[in-house]
Amino acid sequence: MVKSKRQEQIINLIKNKIIITQEDLQNELEAMGFNVTQSTVSRDIKELRIVKGHDQSGNYRYIAGEGKSALQHSDDHYAVLFAKSAKSVDYSLNNVVVKCYNGMASSACVAIDNLFGDMMLGSLAGDDTIIAVTKSEQHSVLLTEELNKLL
Repeated sequence: MVKSKRQEQIINLIKNKIIITQEDLQNELEAMGFNVTQSTVSRDIKELRIVKGHDQSGNYRYIAGEGKSALQHSDDHYAVLFAKSAKSVDYSLNNVVVKCYNGMASSACVAIDNLFGDMMLGSLAGDDTIIAVTKSEQHSVLLTEELNKLL
């Protein structure tokens, strides 16, 4: 019961305030009377599938899907998130490299993981670059083709 109320408040907070860090979110929740640790906030963010991205005003912050609970993200949401974050996709051998706008690789990587996680061994995001490792060059070709369709 407390967890669902806390997670509902998290969604409300990130929709109505510019929340940049987990610490900001933790402080807001504590001000509302929730006794939370950083690890609890981190788990909630992961469970709610909240990501960082640019809002309509260009602020870099935690964002949730518009018009629906973050728990109900569809593949369309992740496709749009990827398309707004990524600039190019290419591959070499069993590695796919995605170039992103500054600060957007983490968001794009979440999208890739949710859309194409079964096509990869794993992925890693920096600030503006993602590397996804596949089982073979053929898998890299397929993943590259799928990602380029989203751009």
